[in-house]
Parts: sequence; C-alpha cells; structure tokens
Amino acid sequence: MIKYILKRLLYLIPVILGVSFIVFALLYITPGDPARNALGPSASEAAVKALRLEMGLEDPFLVQFGRYIKNVFTKLDLGTSYITKSSVAAEIFNRAGATIKLAFLSISFAVLLGIPIGIICAIKQYSIFDNIAMVFALIGISMPVFWLGLLLIMLFSVRLGWFPSSGFSMPSQMVLPAVALGSQSVSVITRMTRSSMLEVIRQDYIQTAKAKGQRQNVVVWKHALGNALIPIITIVGTQFGQLMGGALMTEVIFSIPGIGRLMVDSIKMRDMPMVLGCVLFVAVTFSIVNLIVDILYTYVDPRIKTKYV
Repeated sequence: MIKYILKRLLYLIPVILGVSFIVFALLYITPGDPARNALGPSASEAAVKALRLEMGLEDPFLVQFGRYIKNVFTKLDLGTSYITKSSVAAEIFNRAGATIKLAFLSISFAVLLGIPIGIICAIKQYSIFDNIAMVFALIGISMPVFWLGLLLIMLFSVRLGWFPSSGFSMPSQMVLPAVALGSQSVSVITRMTRSSMLEVIRQDYIQTAKAKGQRQNVVVWKHALGNALIPIITIVGTQFGQLMGGALMTEVIFSIPGIGRLMVDSIKMRDMPMVLGCVLFVAVTFSIVNLIVDILYTYVDPRIKTKYV
C-alpha cells in the first residue's frame, strides 16, 4: 500500500508541469501588462520598462516558464506577487482555510442529504417521492451556482433576514454559501446513489436475504449499501475536488476571503505568480483527494485491498 501511495504521489509531478504550462501560456498571451498594473496608469514608460526587466517579463516564454518551474521544484517557491509584493505561498496559506472549510461544509451537506434521498428513491422506485426527487435533482444539476447564490441572498438575506449575505467567520454566515455550492453535488450524489442502489438490490443475494426474513432496514443498510458504496465514494471524492475549484464564484458572491476570490482578483490584475499558485493549489488538492478515495476503496471492498498487498 505504501508503494502504491508513493507511486500516486509521483504522479503529481506531471500534473503540476501540465497545469503550470497551460495556465502560464494562457496568461502569457493574455492582453495586459502586469508592470503597468502594478505601477498604475500614470507611470512613465521608462519606469514600466524598468519594472518589466526586474520582473523578468522581457525574457522569452520558455525562459520564464523554466525559471518558475525550477523554483517550484527546487525551492518550493511559488514566487512573489506582482501587485502586493508578498509571498504567493504565504497568501495562499492564509486564504486556503476558508476555501477548504467551504468545500468541506458543502460536501457534508451534499452527502447527508444526497445519500439518504438516493436510497429512498431506489427503494421506492417510480413512486411520487422518487419522481419529485429526480425533478429537483435535475433542477439542481442545471442551475448555476452563482444564480442560486443570488436567489438565496435575495430570499433569506434581503427579504427574510435569516442569514447574513457576506462573510464567513460565524456559523450563520456559512449556511448560504454551503447550500449554494453544495446544491449541484446533492443532485449528483442523489442520482448516483439511486442508480447504484438499484443495481445492487436486484442481485440474488439481496433477494436471498429478504427470503430469509431479514428486516428491510438490515437488508438495505447492511447488505445493499455496503456493496453500492464504491461508485458513491468515487462521485463524492470527485465532487469534493470540483468544489475546491467551483468555490470561485461562490466566494465572490458571498465575499468570502478564500482562494477563489484571490484568484479572480489576481486574474483581473494579471498577477501571474498568484494565479499560478492558486491553480496549482487546486490541482494538487484534487489529486490528493483522488488518492484518499482510492485508499478508502480498500476499506470498503476487501477484494480491492488484495491488489495492493
């Protein structure tokens, strides 16, 4: 198992290289001058040119990219912000807590709501509850996060006054962002749980357990759910990784000081080191979550564990 984990961690190297190259190239060809943004519109051309030389922006693309990658792998240095002149790694470290907390609350909300609804839908297939749940699941998947966030603010903050519309320091401020970000995940997990449970409860061993007179709850929770967990765990892990990146718009709408909002502000200012650092953080987090999901497989299904022994 340790050998497998180390092997998966080595896969982070091509992930970092690929993501860095794509984002670096996109920022390189994007119109705008980071030096001009840093000095302001009233700065002279001589001052802007001097700052570009200091930043290394006059060097060819491959030279800039190679210098950045060298610093990342040899010094674990993500660079310095063009605008604030602060360490990118330190800024991301300060902002990461809010993003991780938002993603964790959102996926917890999605799991606690999506799995039970999916199980009930599978047991009561084609019932009124099943049909209504699937309609709401379709709506949840189709509705953009930023649109749902605005609707929640208008209803629960502006009209009813139940929850604050911004901030992320108090529990009351975390409710609306978590619901807005986790709504799509609820729908996805509900549909996957329903599909996986339907496949399992039709198996012969489930019918045998029912024929032996075991209670419905025992059959569902002990026999059926345990064997249906593999695809559910997969989709939960994938959704958590997507929530880390999808928190971008949610953080902007609810004024949450996280990685997403930092990335948006950095893109506006063409702060290349900060944007690259944020994207790398999301990519590495997504890869680590996938590794954790693979490890969980071995505890859910002993047959998988034998492959790594």
